[in-house]
Amino acid sequence: MKAILLGSGTSTGVPRLGNDWGQCDPTEPRNRRTRVSALIETGGKRFLIDTSPDLRQQLLANNIASVDAVLWTHDHADHCHGIDDLRVMRYGRSNPLPGFASPRTCARLKRRFDYVFAGQYGYPTIVDLNEVSDPRLILGVQLRSVEMPHGEHMTSTGYLLENDGLSVAYATDFNRITSDMIATFAGVDLLFCDCLRRNPHPTHASLDLALELAKVTKARTTVLMHLDKSMDYRTLSAELPTNVVVGYDGLEVTL
Repeated sequence: MKAILLGSGTSTGVPRLGNDWGQCDPTEPRNRRTRVSALIETGGKRFLIDTSPDLRQQLLANNIASVDAVLWTHDHADHCHGIDDLRVMRYGRSNPLPGFASPRTCARLKRRFDYVFAGQYGYPTIVDLNEVSDPRLILGVQLRSVEMPHGEHMTSTGYLLENDGLSVAYATDFNRITSDMIATFAGVDLLFCDCLRRNPHPTHASLDLALELAKVTKARTTVLMHLDKSMDYRTLSAELPTNVVVGYDGLEVTL
């Protein structure tokens, strides 16, 4: 399995508009962060997780011209507003891209981007969107999901992809660890984990919470992502255990 962290930043990216780098060193290239998304490649298939507003830039930077399926964690703008960049991937296909999300996310995406999922004005459907169910095989890869608390009023879907005895988990936008999350991610080889900042946040994981999820799941390697302008790459790297790394745009991990 191969995983690429396409974007590592929070909803405003780093730097924020106005060239606001916060505590991040602007001379360190790994501090320049686009909005978060990832690509998992296994069994000859590519799974895109979330369609960041920066998706086109991310795909060009990593020389990715096509994917085989799309997974959405939730419908917040920084996770789905690059959805139109999937349109080019429909060219030359005989059928829409398969897409998966929770029932709530499916409903909200269809309402906001109806043309993507139903076609319009003679243009074909881009994505065939399905409600994710557990466990299921998608293109020969085992997929499991778990709903994670994202504040008091909504959830974000965490994913686990398994193939050939290897596993990758993706857990973004959560503010509390549940027993279902621990059970789903237990023993994972590679965990991509929300880590907005050091201080607690009402809808996101802090550094302590991210390290706690890595610990209780016994993840072999954890990559911190969804980082804001307070999380300088070199400073944070010096604080972490050896099996936890600071994510950056374009980080590639092969299992």
